[in-house]
Amino acid sequence: PVQPQAQASGLAEPERTRQQPLPPLPPLDLLAELTNTPPPPPTPLRTTMRRVRIWTPLVLLLLIVFAIVQMVRPLPAPALTLTAAPTFTFEGGELKLPFPTEGQGAVEVEGVGSMGTYGAQTPAPIASVTKTMTAYVILRDHPLKGKQQGPEIEIDQKAADQGKAEHESTAAVQKGQKYTEKELLELLMIPSANNVARLLARWDAGSEAAFVEKMNAAAKELGMTQSTYTDPSGLLDSTMSTPKDQLKLAKAVMQYDVFREIVNMPNVTVDGIPGRIENNNNILLKPGVSGIKTGSSTPAGGNLLWAANTVVDGQNRRILGIVMGAKDAAELGKKLQLAIDNSYKIIQQAQDDVTSAAVVRRGQVLGYVDDGLGGRTPVVATKELKAIGWPGLQVKLDLTDGGKAVPHAGKAGDIVGQVSIGTGAGKVSSPVALQADLVEPGFDKKLTRVG
Repeated sequence: PVQPQAQASGLAEPERTRQQPLPPLPPLDLLAELTNTPPPPPTPLRTTMRRVRIWTPLVLLLLIVFAIVQMVRPLPAPALTLTAAPTFTFEGGELKLPFPTEGQGAVEVEGVGSMGTYGAQTPAPIASVTKTMTAYVILRDHPLKGKQQGPEIEIDQKAADQGKAEHESTAAVQKGQKYTEKELLELLMIPSANNVARLLARWDAGSEAAFVEKMNAAAKELGMTQSTYTDPSGLLDSTMSTPKDQLKLAKAVMQYDVFREIVNMPNVTVDGIPGRIENNNNILLKPGVSGIKTGSSTPAGGNLLWAANTVVDGQNRRILGIVMGAKDAAELGKKLQLAIDNSYKIIQQAQDDVTSAAVVRRGQVLGYVDDGLGGRTPVVATKELKAIGWPGLQVKLDLTDGGKAVPHAGKAGDIVGQVSIGTGAGKVSSPVALQADLVEPGFDKKLTRVG
């Protein structure tokens, strides 16, 4: 039986309609539902077409963005590439200089390179060749230009006393005499006066020991890693060097005009010293011979640091060399003369062998400008380029931008770089120009580039 209250309560509550939410319908299904038209049945074709309509605008947008990015990206930096042979070898086979069978030595053409060495190439006493460094330090600290004679320097008692030494090369100077710096350099290099070497050392540095420190510091600065100086004259056998080190010094000191003038003098007359002073280097009157310094002692043998010139294409070219340790002679004076004679044989052959050759011809295609996107525009030499060398020498060609950025575009004939041969003072260069117009990469290359 129904309880009256419950029945009354049930009758009093109105009936509620409970409606579940409809699941979302696909667009086509929803359209069919609204129009009472059933959606077409899905097929692979319809699915594909639907995807095409959705993705095509997105793909087109991405392509447009990609094209814009490709167009505004910075272009690769153009670069020069060498296509000519990177080296050139002088004709004539292998160079054969008449080197001695004893001692050691070296020869080089200034600014070009070594013509060869012989012997052990190890430190050995150099005797009075030491005075080359003495002169270098004096001229470095007290340079002379043009006709300058330099300051007057008074002869002290020590220099006067040492001038009377029997077993040394000296100059007969007297206490109280005054000589200019240039006159003392002449006495240093021509008669090889030991007492003048020590006087100049004291004048420059205050003491011989302090000057020796300057000599070794200068050697270090010049890259003379196997040289040790212990005195300014070379009398001490502990002053040692190598052929290659001495050529480094020769290159440096021969830059001074006054030094070249002095070492090229076969003799000299100095006021206050009787007679004419002869240079121990007795081949100075030979064609093209121009210095530098003799040196001899029992431990060192005969030594000659020399310079010579040869004319190539109307220009003087300096050849530097040294013969060390000539000992195949009985007397010390003959050992020195042996070194001088051996040097002159080398000089004559070197003068004959040093020549020039046309390595690059005017208008020769040397390489190309690579625009980084596949474009290559040839470049040519604007003039003939000759190199200095000797039989068998191999020289290297370098194609560079010459310190300026290679352009993206240019006209035929525009200079875009340089080709060079050699290094340092012997370097020769020629501008290179475009053989044809250099055109900036087009739309297609910009669009398709990668990386």
